Amino acid sequence: MAFDPDTELMLKVRRDDRAAFETLVVKYQRPVLNMIYRSISDPTEAEDLSQNVFVQVWKSRGRYKPSAKFSTWLFTIARNMCLNEVRRRARHPADSLDKPLTDATDGNESVWQVPDPGAKSPVENALSAELHRRVDAALAALPEDQRTALLLLRHHHMPYEEIAKVLRCSLSATKSIIHRARATLRDQLKPYLQS
Repeated sequence: MAFDPDTELMLKVRRDDRAAFETLVVKYQRPVLNMIYRSISDPTEAEDLSQNVFVQVWKSRGRYKPSAKFSTWLFTIARNMCLNEVRRRARHPADSLDKPLTDATDGNESVWQVPDPGAKSPVENALSAELHRRVDAALAALPEDQRTALLLLRHHHMPYEEIAKVLRCSLSATKSIIHRARATLRDQLKPYLQS
């Protein structure tokens, strides 16, 4: 039976092959981090959780069964960690002690830069940044299953069948979840997209 290359690597990891594990970590570290960050919007916690995902992969290596693509199994672990974090936050709400990062310069230094002719104007940059903030906020406000489904579809190009496995629901339910998520985002972002 032929498996996808990542499943082959995970089967090696199951036999304690650290090099195969490192290959999977290098390949999936950024996608997992991005998915988690877009789910919980906390960069520090997202990094911790993404590391924990790979710790869990290593700990679970002996129980791994290639019943689905490796990425489906991996993103299911990531999703479950996000759900656990959301539940933990609901039980123990606390104000963040993190402050926004500030510019390293104190404002007294003059920095000379050559303007990039292809660069956007400050107004265009501000509008683009505002739109990104609105999209992120609208995405964060979606129910967890809708947010996860959209992230897996748009950012990880995962097919509907694999998303259904991650969400543990039918293919038709997955299509419905994605449709509702897109409709909600479209409604919430309509004022920003028209201007």
